[in-house]
Amino acid sequence: MRLRRILFFCATAISAAGCTKSRVPDGELRIGQFGSFTGSEATFGQSTDRGIRLLIDARNAAGGVRGKKIVLITEDNQGKAEDTVAIVKKLIAQDQVVALLGEVASTRSLAAAPIAQQYKIPMITPSSTNPEVTKKRDFVFRVCFIDPVQGPIMARFAAEDLKFQRVAILRDIKSDYSVGLSKFFAEKFTQLGGRIVTTLDYASNDPDFKAQLTQIRAADPQGIFVPGYYNDLGPIARQARELGLKVPLLGGDGWDSPKLFELASGAMNGAYFSNHYSAESPNPATKKFVEDYLAKYGVPSDGLAAAGYDAAGILVTAIERASELTPKAIRAEIAKITDYAGATGTISINAERNADKDVFVVQIAGPTYKFIKMFPKAP
Repeated sequence: MRLRRILFFCATAISAAGCTKSRVPDGELRIGQFGSFTGSEATFGQSTDRGIRLLIDARNAAGGVRGKKIVLITEDNQGKAEDTVAIVKKLIAQDQVVALLGEVASTRSLAAAPIAQQYKIPMITPSSTNPEVTKKRDFVFRVCFIDPVQGPIMARFAAEDLKFQRVAILRDIKSDYSVGLSKFFAEKFTQLGGRIVTTLDYASNDPDFKAQLTQIRAADPQGIFVPGYYNDLGPIARQARELGLKVPLLGGDGWDSPKLFELASGAMNGAYFSNHYSAESPNPATKKFVEDYLAKYGVPSDGLAAAGYDAAGILVTAIERASELTPKAIRAEIAKITDYAGATGTISINAERNADKDVFVVQIAGPTYKFIKMFPKAP
């Protein structure tokens, strides 16, 4: 019994000295990926995984990186923050990965980030936008914009492009992403002279939103900002239309999922949201990604897949440039990335380890997203 306890703590301590020698074959370079491949937000993890594998498979087919095959070790957290903690510890201690890719949802990245920082393993989140994820953590990066960028951009779009003066907010009170994004939207919209007529809460996976939507209807907004995830947006949109609420819905990148069209049953046509990319972008790297993704998987790509592709691409680029194949050396090169030509646009990692990049606004039109506007970098 004592021996088993020692082995268990040896595996989970993740100390630099370690309890055993490396079990990684000389010809392998191990990267850990964690995400929601099952659960209510499964398309987030599935799309991101496809994007990451598209990049890694292509690199391995071309000989790998520095003579080594990239081995992607993937774990499903089922959309649970508590599972994320155990998974990240396992990837570091048992699988001995040199870097981590994940997560999509900010709540789960916030669970993982302290572990990556504590044990000095570089972590790149493809699309967690809450600003707290990278704060005071020099081993944690992202390749996406942050909520203090996309929130104000959607506020500007509502006020300046749509000419809205009155907007209601419906937010997921249990989501760090939703609460933070609604805050940044409201601050900017008010600064621009608009008025938030009401702010109401729901909890993810609630089946009935009619009480909140009835209150919103009484407040007479010109639009409703709903910074939630796609799995809730479909029912919200359908119930809004059933109550006669026909004003446009506005949101953020958490809407992006092919499942949204099925869940909304057409009720979201005309809605707008900020996103990491548009498949209609003339950017050569975007066009190549869109074509390669369709050829490999037989389905159109989305913003989560593009962000996953870029996260993997930036990590591989850093590995190529690193002075040695250690987490510390790889981390140093991630921090130096500038003008990376990615599927989501040109990316530079700034001093806060966030991505300076363009933001797209798209509109839902039937089963597709129509490009509406691009906001260069972060105003």
